[in-house]
Amino acid sequence: MYEEIVTLSQKFLRIKNSSYRRYFIRSQKLKQRLSIIVGQRGVGKTTTLVQVLLDNVGGDILDPRILYVQVDHFQMGTSSMYEIAEQFHSLGGKWIAFDEIHKYPEWSKELKSITDTFPDLQVIASGSSALEIYRGTHDLTRRAVCYHMQGLSFREFLELSHDLKLEVLDLESILKTHPECTENVIFALASKELKILPEFYRYLEEGYYPYFAELNDVAVYHQTLEQNLHTTIESDLVALYPDLTGSSIKKIKQLMIFIANAVPFIPNWNKVKSALEVGDMRTVKNYFKHLEDADLIRELAKATDKFSQIESTCKVYLDNPNQLYAISKHLPDRGTVRETFFLSMLAKDHEVQAPQRGDFLVDGKYVFEVGGKKKAFTQIKNIKNSYLACDEIERGAQSKIPLWLFGFLY
Repeated sequence: MYEEIVTLSQKFLRIKNSSYRRYFIRSQKLKQRLSIIVGQRGVGKTTTLVQVLLDNVGGDILDPRILYVQVDHFQMGTSSMYEIAEQFHSLGGKWIAFDEIHKYPEWSKELKSITDTFPDLQVIASGSSALEIYRGTHDLTRRAVCYHMQGLSFREFLELSHDLKLEVLDLESILKTHPECTENVIFALASKELKILPEFYRYLEEGYYPYFAELNDVAVYHQTLEQNLHTTIESDLVALYPDLTGSSIKKIKQLMIFIANAVPFIPNWNKVKSALEVGDMRTVKNYFKHLEDADLIRELAKATDKFSQIESTCKVYLDNPNQLYAISKHLPDRGTVRETFFLSMLAKDHEVQAPQRGDFLVDGKYVFEVGGKKKAFTQIKNIKNSYLACDEIERGAQSKIPLWLFGFLY
């Protein structure tokens, strides 16, 4: 059985490797004894596991010191994660990766046992966004470092699509030097005879998940994304929350559709409770939490007058614009697409809230209004550190910044 697992590992190492390296593997060294990567289906966790393993052995797929294990594969048979790690270690293994651990009933217990028993073995695992290392039968907070992985930024989409090398920008650089930053990107695209805005609109519709490069068909891409969303709710959430019933799953799906078709969704708890035919408010809020835990939605909290404390959820967005195009009944509202993009890019490394005036408050300091090229400062006039993030423009000036440039934050 172990020989079959090794053969399967070498197969996955071969087919899942990629020459393109995401922001995640460039910025994270993953040198801890136990590292866990969580993220949505399709954001590239498996490829990252494979790249990390191969980096340790100079790219040699046949090196016996590395092993990739897909924990729900039928070839695992009755072998446990611990038994596989034990045999791997006895044969001189050094680096082992367990993929999709949320599908394994005793994942926390077995990872604890592996790290406690084999101190010279480095373990890397991946799981659903809803995976929490303090959940399960054993708390791993003292043993594991948990990393969250997002989908492609607009910058990464351009690099992957057109074999470009583009600089990551921090927020301060965008705010202070966006004309220069913009020119650098536009010049790089011009070398490939490309324009920035058509590429941006393509990204909004089909560029967040790396598998866009394999499908080359926007309709198939949206169908694949929709199927992944269903699987996340029907399979991944159920694996982590076994108490969810078929009725609960159906209502969680309905809730996500409600959110997708709103502009954006502003929670009215009583109305949602009635529409879903749910008996109590706590259940409704749990459904919201499950969707948020799975990275399918983002809740935007309202800031107080002092822009300091959170009062309550003000708006709810889908996680990224591609989801809007995949599951909305009609063509998504342009304003919602823009705001969803902005929040998706900023939320990775910044605290984002809803201010009293404007669309977004970032890090308790910067106020942004998001809109089209004709957007004016009317709503945020006289507010210190206020900016416009405008669609439909290639270049900006002063405090008016092209919306697409915020896709270069990672």
